[in-house]
Order: sequence, then structure tokens, then C-alpha cells
Amino acid sequence: MDKFKYFAYLHLCILIFSMTEIFGKLAANTYKAEGMHSAKLYIFLFLMLFVCVFYAFCWQKIIKHFELHTAYANRAMYLVWSQIWASVIFSEVITPRNILGMLIVMTGVILVSTGDADNDAENRAEEVA
Repeated sequence: MDKFKYFAYLHLCILIFSMTEIFGKLAANTYKAEGMHSAKLYIFLFLMLFVCVFYAFCWQKIIKHFELHTAYANRAMYLVWSQIWASVIFSEVITPRNILGMLIVMTGVILVSTGDADNDAENRAEEVA
């Protein structure tokens, strides 16, 4: 149960980090429309920085509960969240190639994560023996 909870925290952390894409695009659109002197531009830039700092803090806390290769493999889910945000918030079209790419990323994450769970079970069995 703890492992599921930590995976949920890990993916929440990655989801939050993916919001930098939102603020980055909003900042770029604001810059294009209103120029360098827009207060909204600096608010979006600040939000990008804040999300990055918050993510760094969360990441340091959560990776203590995983093998490092598992945590880094799960970071690839950032790409999936970015595609979802682009579609939902900015009405960008998700192409079949995008879907294929997301499926490949998710398959890799699942393979690494389940392989790590199998290794944990083997290590616990060895410790008992």
C-alpha cells in the first residue's frame, strides 16, 4: 500500500512540474500580444519559477522512496501530461503519432516500475532466507 501511495505522490509531483509548460506558453503568448512591459508576463514567469522550485523540493522528498532508475523513468510521464495540457487548455490537436509516442512512454514507465517491484519482492525473499 505504501508503494502505491508513493507512486501517487511521484506522479502528482510530475503533474505539478508539467504546469511549467502551461505558464511558459501563457508567458510566450502574453509577450507576443502585449510585449515586455506586461505585468501578466512577469506573473507567468514567476509562476514558472515557483513551480520549478516547488517541484525540486517535492522531488527530493519523494525519490527517497524509490530506486533512482524507477523515479527517473517515471519522470517521462511529463511528456504525457504536457500533451494533455496542450490539448485541454490550448486546444492543440493530438495526432496519432502523439498518441503512439505517449503509449510508448507509458509502456516503458510501466515496464521499469513493475520490474522494480519484482526486484523488491526478490530482495525481500532473500532477506528472509
